Amino acid sequence: MAKTSSVEKNKKRRKLVKQYAPKREALKEIVMNQELPLDERFRAQLKLAALPRNSAKNRVRNRCEITGRPRAYYRKLKMSRIALRDLGSLGMIPGLVKSSW
Repeated sequence: MAKTSSVEKNKKRRKLVKQYAPKREALKEIVMNQELPLDERFRAQLKLAALPRNSAKNRVRNRCEITGRPRAYYRKLKMSRIALRDLGSLGMIPGLVKSSW
């Protein structure tokens, strides 16, 4: 099991990303628009930099929903390899046959 503080910090980041997504997207549109004047684009860049760092999508870490483990994460299953193995051993994942020879 991962540290509770790490899991909670990641939850907070997910909440901030969701909260600031529209504002961040609008500012990025302005910054990337080559037809706008340079000073307006620069002001948008400064506003974007003023937003909280944890509101950026790439700051969120993929974690196992069962254990909170940050490594060996399967995106499709939203769990780590260890949790997958444990649930597979118990027969709780449909279609997964875990061999033990």
